[in-house]
Amino acid sequence: MDQLQILLSEEGAEAEHIAKLTGYLREELLQLDVDDVTPVPGPPVPPGARAGEIGLIGALLVNMGAAATGLSQVLNVVRDWWGRCHGRRPSLRLTLDDDVLEISEATEEQVAEAFDAFLRRHSTVGT
Repeated sequence: MDQLQILLSEEGAEAEHIAKLTGYLREELLQLDVDDVTPVPGPPVPPGARAGEIGLIGALLVNMGAAATGLSQVLNVVRDWWGRCHGRRPSLRLTLDDDVLEISEATEEQVAEAFDAFLRRHSTVGT
């Protein structure tokens, strides 16, 4: 079963803001034909530590199951969601197997090209 990990981060953002963004993305992903979308708990913030280093990342694990169109649909939802984030857009890190796609400051065209290349790399696996 393919699992795609999605990490969201935004420099200088409050942990609550990242948690809210992660929740919105999770709700959209759950509308797809995927087995599950689960939050990945981060490490607890040690007492006295600043949350700036640890608490800003929202992580989701998408279990795509056997649906052949799963990755394509998931990437489309993530890309559309990211495109609707106004103001500062969060950085994204998508990990599938050993392949990592990182998006931070990019145009929508650059993001579309990166997502398409990521999908192509995984659509040829096993064929």
